[in-house]
Amino acid sequence: MSDVAERAGVSLSTVSRALRGAPGVAPQVRENVERAAAELSYVVSRGASSLVTGRTGRVAVLVPFLQPWFFGVALAGMNTQMRSSGRDMLVYQVGDVDELDGCIRSLPLRSNVDAVVAIALDLDEKEIAQLDEIGVPVVFCSQFVECRPSVFIDNSAAAAAATRHLLNLGHTRIAYINSRDATGFSWSSRDRLRGYRQAMAAAGAEPLVVTERPGHEGGALATGRLLSLDVPPTAVFAESDDVAMGVLRVLRRSRLDVPEVVSVMGFDDSDTAELLDLTTMAQPVFDMGACAARLADRVIDAPDSEPEHVQLETRLVVRQSTSTPRSTRNLTS
Repeated sequence: MSDVAERAGVSLSTVSRALRGAPGVAPQVRENVERAAAELSYVVSRGASSLVTGRTGRVAVLVPFLQPWFFGVALAGMNTQMRSSGRDMLVYQVGDVDELDGCIRSLPLRSNVDAVVAIALDLDEKEIAQLDEIGVPVVFCSQFVECRPSVFIDNSAAAAAATRHLLNLGHTRIAYINSRDATGFSWSSRDRLRGYRQAMAAAGAEPLVVTERPGHEGGALATGRLLSLDVPPTAVFAESDDVAMGVLRVLRRSRLDVPEVVSVMGFDDSDTAELLDLTTMAQPVFDMGACAARLADRVIDAPDSEPEHVQLETRLVVRQSTSTPRSTRNLTS
């Protein structure tokens, strides 16, 4: 470091602040220091820096799975932001609720990271208290937690708006496909189901809910059940785009045109949704991940500050999978 300071013509403390990305360094000075470090092939030692600052420069991210689409995009947003702030991201796959306690206790998080970000774990108070035992700040991504930094969307309001879109098109028999699996995490299912029910009740329409496993397979199984009803729905609102893809697959194989016979609505606005021309409720997943990383930066730099809550907006994306219902009640006519 002394060689870098000599070449850049600054003090050792200025080199340290510049290379750590700390405030209080003029842009030109920072540029000179970085150039000198590059010319000398100098690399900042995380271990040495942590002895001085008490920080590791690392953030742990707890995620149920690395798939489906939502988690990968959220992680990409976090990684982009953390790289810009000079922090490393360590990703730990939790798996399910039962494994959470063991995951927390087995990871040396207290000494290895400066903060933890929990993505879409949808934890209760007891499980949140377990995370607090780690002893470092915890940020929640895709879940509102009172008195904790968190970034989220209003899943209930978004699902209600999606349901109203179908109601306003003239549909009254609208089915909702709800997902449930063995992980113990709700995946925002409760809130989205609540929003659907509220919108249906406000319109005086009877709710029709089918619960299946998540993903394409769950959507396909649920659609098979719906098509076997005496009076099938004229519209299907799937909990996620991933589920909606299974719906579209079964309708296509059954030679039932979308949206002429059945309208289909998703939730997320994944890349595949655009390719399939799927109407959906979009949520800004990449931005959510980036915002969670910024919240982690803030709690690391100012651990005693008031917890910040950031609610991101959703938006309805209307494509070709929804339209007014056909007048007949028989899908096959």
